[in-house]
Amino acid sequence: MRVFHITANSHLISETNMLPLQLPPQGFVWIACARREFEVLQSQMQTCLQNLCGTQLFDLHVADLLNNQLPSHYDYTSQYDVLVFRRLAAGQSEADMASPGQPLHTRSKRGGPPVLKRIDTSPVGFAVFDNLLLTVHPTECSVRDAYALRLLNASSAESRASGVKLPSSPADLMLRVVNQMVDGYLELRRELTRQMDHWQSELLNPNTRFNNWNAIMDARLALHQLDEICEDQRAAVQDWIDSVETWPDIDTPVSRRERELLKVRSRDVLEHIERVVHHVRRMEQSAETAVQMHFSAQSHRTNDIMRTLTAVTAIFLPLNLITGFFGMNFEFMPVIHSSAGFWVTFTAMVLIVLVVLLLFVRNQYLAKAQR
Repeated sequence: MRVFHITANSHLISETNMLPLQLPPQGFVWIACARREFEVLQSQMQTCLQNLCGTQLFDLHVADLLNNQLPSHYDYTSQYDVLVFRRLAAGQSEADMASPGQPLHTRSKRGGPPVLKRIDTSPVGFAVFDNLLLTVHPTECSVRDAYALRLLNASSAESRASGVKLPSSPADLMLRVVNQMVDGYLELRRELTRQMDHWQSELLNPNTRFNNWNAIMDARLALHQLDEICEDQRAAVQDWIDSVETWPDIDTPVSRRERELLKVRSRDVLEHIERVVHHVRRMEQSAETAVQMHFSAQSHRTNDIMRTLTAVTAIFLPLNLITGFFGMNFEFMPVIHSSAGFWVTFTAMVLIVLVVLLLFVRNQYLAKAQR
């Protein structure tokens, strides 16, 4: 468990591993814990929330935060908001997107690009109060540790001098963490695009035989699952934005500016998610197009082969007719007993071949197909 006391005005951050007994006079508190830790310390956590915020999490929301299979969604009460957001981050171990949080080596090995197998889609839960943010992460969550490090670095003198600002509210902190989770996938898309381009080259190369069809099918399935995850993410963030619009108006200029900044940051997160959705769908279309082009090219090659075989058969068919004609067992046949019969027949056969070959070349029956 990591507990942070964040004061944006004075640019101060303090960290502890103990649940706070009271809220600070300024700033807010961020409690970040692992899912299993939250399950074990559930009663202490509820007591802490009751003392600090005057309310506890509903049982249904506790179940949502503990559910490792829950899709992204948003819910709210009159005292707090709950957002469950499935991350798209590079996990420390290979994960199966159909069973988030479970290492792939505990299940059957799957094909597809290695980058897809490294994407961990475990959900992260956020409970947003007025002066407290509770986050529930997978065990050894790299997203939590990475943002905690960024938060601590932001409180340094160099960061203050460069104008780096700390989160002004629990909602602002939640959006920054969500934005980091979304950007984690955007950093992986270059490798995924490179893998898809390699497969396209292999599929369209006429000198190679592509046999990695299981990987193609697994990649299409994985991209389809990513598309569904991103759609749930977009719906959850859109519900959050709609909820923010219904919040009561604030009179003070500073608070009003913070509210507008929160709306801007929310729309920015939504725009990043839409970029991910666009990229995933483009990868799906790219994989589907490559497969269709591969089969079209194979059909075109088959047509070329059949056309060549048909032309060769048509050239030698008259010769077979002549040899079959003279192979009949009759006693009296033309030129059969003549000394020049062989050369006459041979010359006629050569002329027939030349005429048929010239006809095929003129009609481009034997022309090489352009690739």
